[in-house]
Amino acid sequence: MPLLRFDPIHRSGAVVVGASLMTWPAVYNRYPLLYPDSMSYLGNGPLIARALFLHKFSADYGGRSLIYDLGILPLHWNLNPWPIVALNALLTAYVIWLAVRSVFPQHTVTCYLALILLLSLFTDLGWFVGWIMPDILGPALYLSIYLLVFAPESLSRSERLIVVVIAGWSVASHVTHLMLAAGLCVLLALPLLFRRQWTHKRLRAVGVVAMIVFAAAAVHMALHWYLYGQPSLNGKRPPFLMARVIADGPGKWYLQQHCGDLHLAVCSHVHELPDSVDDFLWGVHGIWLSSSLEQQERLRGEEMAIVLSTLRAYPRKEFIISADHFWEQLHTFGLSDYDPNPWILQMIDTVLPGARARYLQSRQAQETLHEEFFTSVQDWTLMASLVVIAIWAILVRQWSRRVIGLTVVIVFVVIANAAVTGILAKVEDRYQARVIWLVPLLAGVLVLQWLGLQSSPDCEREPRLQESSCTKLSDV
Repeated sequence: MPLLRFDPIHRSGAVVVGASLMTWPAVYNRYPLLYPDSMSYLGNGPLIARALFLHKFSADYGGRSLIYDLGILPLHWNLNPWPIVALNALLTAYVIWLAVRSVFPQHTVTCYLALILLLSLFTDLGWFVGWIMPDILGPALYLSIYLLVFAPESLSRSERLIVVVIAGWSVASHVTHLMLAAGLCVLLALPLLFRRQWTHKRLRAVGVVAMIVFAAAAVHMALHWYLYGQPSLNGKRPPFLMARVIADGPGKWYLQQHCGDLHLAVCSHVHELPDSVDDFLWGVHGIWLSSSLEQQERLRGEEMAIVLSTLRAYPRKEFIISADHFWEQLHTFGLSDYDPNPWILQMIDTVLPGARARYLQSRQAQETLHEEFFTSVQDWTLMASLVVIAIWAILVRQWSRRVIGLTVVIVFVVIANAAVTGILAKVEDRYQARVIWLVPLLAGVLVLQWLGLQSSPDCEREPRLQESSCTKLSDV
């Protein structure tokens, strides 16, 4: 099938305009948006680079993604975080461009700019683009997977290579991205067991995604092996799962009943076990921060034994609690994580020397970002999007296969992201907020395609484009 050609000037111009529209929250803030974790991502890169290139090792490289730490270092050099915002914007704008073009090959620029404008103004897309965090790379990864599996024919060879690179960088940037990408591989491989005519083509596409996930995991393991002497996906991360089961209650009950027979580091705190994950991990007098490096190492080593023992002792209770956390996380996605955390100001002179004055002049530092208003705007946008999707599902009998693919990816990601983060970490707005803008994206695609179908369906207008041809849901 011949590839659709686009004027490079129009394509590049549209992507640049789209990227520029996405950066308005950072411009409005007068500085890139920061989070306590941003300080670790910015500060740990030089330590990793020193170990890799100068063989000068440190005792600890933080509990964040070492690949992301190292990858953003050439963009900021502990001087200026704005280039990270620019990269976030360009990568996201480019992947959305390719996704929109795969569905609307005839009116790509118009559809793309309309969607970008709506997403930038009425969702939190731009807020994550302007945040010095790897969160925005998750949606970039999931849209890349859609392109590689459901729309590879819409990509030229060079575009396919770029998408693979973006997917690799995104999946390696955070362990949650890796987990969701692995889950997508399993989900997308299942229909191949029942549809023989898709087997070879789709299996090869899913195999490419699986290889990206495997390569990212292998790089993580190798890097941690080099830096710490043992392979690991997470390195010396805090014991999130242990904090989770203790804060939930069953972990606390298990330890209170068995600590008399166990010789665990956490048992020295058995009478002061907290009721929240934050208190356990980040409280000034919390168990994690108040422990010595040796005690922290023991806590990490004890984590899985405590978690598994708790699950065996209280399986039903843990299932109910986990289901509650999943449901709560599924509808928790406000813009409430942009407060001026004291840790940012405490670390900024170390991580970004000379940036204190610019940060203090930002709306974030002055607490004038008006997050409540923008959260309300996004809530109404999401409700309208769900109504659009429901009406589409009821009234439209023919869907293009690419729209079906995009729908499958987005629905899975929104649900799985809530399950992974709500159950394994804690319920927090930013976890679900980073993917929720994909729902209005899907609704916008459906509206634009409906407008196109009313005048000239894709299957009639472009009968040669097999992947864009209309098909009944019962045939998929």
